[in-house]
Amino acid sequence: MAQHGKAYRQARGEIDREQAYAPADAVKLVKGFPEKKFDETVEVHFRLGLNVRHADQQLRGTLMLPNGTGKEQRVAVFAEGEKAKEAEEAGADVVGAADLAKRVEEGFTDFDVAIATPDQMGVVGRLGRVLGPRGLMPNPKTGTVTFEVAKAVKDAKAGKLEYRTDRGANVHIPIGKRSFGERQLVENYAALIEEIVRAKPAAAKGRYIKKITVTSTMGPGIHVDPSVTRGIAEELDAQPAGEVAATA
Repeated sequence: MAQHGKAYRQARGEIDREQAYAPADAVKLVKGFPEKKFDETVEVHFRLGLNVRHADQQLRGTLMLPNGTGKEQRVAVFAEGEKAKEAEEAGADVVGAADLAKRVEEGFTDFDVAIATPDQMGVVGRLGRVLGPRGLMPNPKTGTVTFEVAKAVKDAKAGKLEYRTDRGANVHIPIGKRSFGERQLVENYAALIEEIVRAKPAAAKGRYIKKITVTSTMGPGIHVDPSVTRGIAEELDAQPAGEVAATA
């Protein structure tokens, strides 16, 4: 069994593992963990009551967090001619067509988002075995297969996130950096919850959100009350400074 360091054990000791915390309180706990030598990412993990073996119960979409993610996104665009020029002017880091596809086939994946114009999908489609496992395959459902290249690049640079259920019906999404203020993280969490609730598949049965965990890159998980989906940001104003509450 892996042994955790002193800082991790200290942080875990501050959490009641049997309790589900209010979202704002979970963020306060994360912010109070011992600091690391780098700016950790704050992550939210959902376990959903979906049977992802059925196509109509799979969850996939995009969202823009009100305060961004704090991460600089590197964007690659598969386009030619005027659309390639649009991509470059919009701030894309890498632009190309068959030449870029060849680089990817040879192992180049130094980017966080891939965008393609529809006419390039014949070329990009052959990169599925490389881009697919990394979650980088352009998809019209997430706005990454489009002729509106400039908008797609700007959205990606602004922190547009893609989310989807994995094989276990889980969704994992970053909501910012540890250096963010509490309100920034809570507002991002609130926007994320609103999106997950909005995107609930019509075919879903039973309890939809089974479990929510908030954590930092190297910190312990904090269970969050999944029934709290509204008025989340207002919690920061409702409690005295430093007070953290937990619910059974």
